[in-house]
This record gives sequence, C-alpha cells and structure tokens, in this order.
Amino acid sequence: MFSKRTGNSFVRHRTTDTNLILERSINRVQLLGRVGQDPVMRQVEGRNPVTIFSMATNEMWRSGEGEPTSTGDVSQKTTWHRISVFKPGLRDVAYQYVKKGSRILVEGKLDYGEYMDKNNVRRQATTIIAASRIY
Repeated sequence: MFSKRTGNSFVRHRTTDTNLILERSINRVQLLGRVGQDPVMRQVEGRNPVTIFSMATNEMWRSGEGEPTSTGDVSQKTTWHRISVFKPGLRDVAYQYVKKGSRILVEGKLDYGEYMDKNNVRRQATTIIAASRIY
C-alpha cells in the first residue's frame, strides 16, 4: 500500500487482512520542453545502465491576466526536471538521439528518492522516470 525508499531498497506494507481492497492509482507525467544538456549514460556495478538528462519547461503569463484587457508585461518561469531512462530500447535511443536544445515530449512517472552526496549528506531527489515515449 505505502512504500518508503531507503537507499535503493523498497519496504512495502504487508497485511494479512483478507478484506483488503486493492485500488489502482495513476502516476503519470507529460513534459514538453527543451533538453538542457546532452544525455549521459551511467551504470552502477551490478545494475542496468540509465540515461540521464535535464529538461526545462516554461510557464508564461501576462501580468493582469484574467482581466478583460490584459496588456501587462509578459513573465516567464523556467522549471528544470531530471529525466532518467531505464527501459533498454528507450534508454539507448535517448542517449543516441536526444541533444542539448532539442524540443521533446517525455511521458513517464514521478519518482521521489534519497541519496548520499559526496560529503555523506542525505539528499532528496525528484526524478521523472521516462516510461514510454521520448520524441
């Protein structure tokens, strides 16, 4: 039911309750934006490789928006996302063809995790796990 990520292992809630109702949920993300850096492929010993790159999405609005005659200045906010591609075919295509500045659509899911940085400080990270499409 709930999961807690500890390092790289998952701990799942277990129950013997036979009346438990299994519910489906949705964790789906679509991002359309520009790639911030050429992808890199990383591999941790004993694990499959992963292709990683950053992606920017922009939100634009005009001050006074919503008013009948909106003539205000245009403002923009850029949000950066970390994209990880584990799926073998998709991972290799992303590594080979995605380049800095490319405008792409990524479909996947959100993943929240923790890692230890080089100073042995626990950090939290949010990643988009690309699942089905990058184009």
